[in-house]
Amino acid sequence: MDIFFHRTYRGKVQAAILDWAGTTTDFGCCAPVAAFMRAFEKHGVPISVAEARGPMGMGKRDHIRTILAAKPVAANWQKRFGRTATATDVEQLHDDFEAFLTSSIVEYADLIPGTVEAIHGFHARGMKIGTTTGYTRALMQHVVPAAAARGYAPDCVVCVDDVAAGRPAPWMALRAMTDLGVYPAASVVKIGDTIPDIEEGRNAGMWTVAVIESGNELGLTKAELDKLSPADRAIRREAARARLATAAPHFIVNSIADCDPALDEINDLLIRGMYP
Repeated sequence: MDIFFHRTYRGKVQAAILDWAGTTTDFGCCAPVAAFMRAFEKHGVPISVAEARGPMGMGKRDHIRTILAAKPVAANWQKRFGRTATATDVEQLHDDFEAFLTSSIVEYADLIPGTVEAIHGFHARGMKIGTTTGYTRALMQHVVPAAAARGYAPDCVVCVDDVAAGRPAPWMALRAMTDLGVYPAASVVKIGDTIPDIEEGRNAGMWTVAVIESGNELGLTKAELDKLSPADRAIRREAARARLATAAPHFIVNSIADCDPALDEINDLLIRGMYP
């Protein structure tokens, strides 16, 4: 009996698929946090920053469902309304979230330091640039031109409402591969700042790189981060690293500006016939 094994890709990385908020824009992933908190406050059930940040990276309806399922929030919702939250409540919260975010999202569209230089470096390697996001297409219609005006224009943008399910499902990442015209998945690296980002890339069969300092897990603006003492910064960075490590990224770096060594190592692994 003949046994056939899969062919091994031995080329270089062909594409990077990047997250947006916390990875390339919106240092600290602050815009959605503020919008989630305002949406829940409007309904008389305030949530904490930690509760707003917890499910970050998911599609925003799933994010809201996860917040509502948390015991303190569920108890407060029951106390406020005398019942558990319904699908209608999720839709109302989502509508409010989008309205609040739409009104402020361009304010948070500044690029994370090093993004433009990193993209130039990726292009110099012959890589294409795709993106995926938990934001809807309507929201990204505001973000994409704002980022382009600042010098960042990826080759494709895949939104959560373009596919059947958002992260941690792989569909956005796989759609980005299709839009970019690259394969196999082993020739692609997914870069993001949340656990669902890494799970998305893992589930798609891609290499994964988690970024720490600009992202949701550390959760500080650039100004707030810069005010920390070196010791405090190291403590917060290591705590964020530990949380991201639970998703088993292949590499963890400080920011989008620090990906070159990871890409070099991935290329070396591919040449030797290794797969993610």
